Amino acid sequence: MNTEKEKMLSGELYDPNCEELVKDRYIAKDVCYKYNNLKPSELEERKKLIKDLFGKTGNNITVESNFWCDYGYNIEVGENFYINHNCVILDAAKVEFGDNVLIAPNCGFYTAAHPLDTSTRNKGIEFAKPIKVGNNVWIGGNVIVLPGVEIGDNVVIGAGSVVTKNIPSNVVAYGNPCKVIRNID
Repeated sequence: MNTEKEKMLSGELYDPNCEELVKDRYIAKDVCYKYNNLKPSELEERKKLIKDLFGKTGNNITVESNFWCDYGYNIEVGENFYINHNCVILDAAKVEFGDNVLIAPNCGFYTAAHPLDTSTRNKGIEFAKPIKVGNNVWIGGNVIVLPGVEIGDNVVIGAGSVVTKNIPSNVVAYGNPCKVIRNID
């Protein structure tokens, strides 16, 4: 039988309140708390905490405070990665960012989802779908990316967008729901 963590990572319904996952979240949130309370000038300690928290990182990455995530180990980022202030990544499933990704303030990447059926949802179980962001992507302020979304390469997502569906490469997209507005030549 699969553990709740194995179910979570495979996209099945799982109980997020099992002992192992609660412990994993406390570890990640304690690291985030420590990170968020470091001075901005404490660059080496900040870099070390993020590299230890994330599942994979490039060398040139910046994550501004405040930053919060659920597990950390499901977050993978490439080179030249930048997150501005107040980002939340709910990483019950993998969240992958390519190279040269810029994320403006107040953005959220949410892999966790809940069943639509009320009797199932009220049992406290949930599921998660991965998010993937390609290379050379700029995500404007106050953008929300929902479970299961893939954003292609060379994309600009306009401020305030709610990204509910996949966005192809080489486009500008914005809105609620986010939709392709034009191609980028």
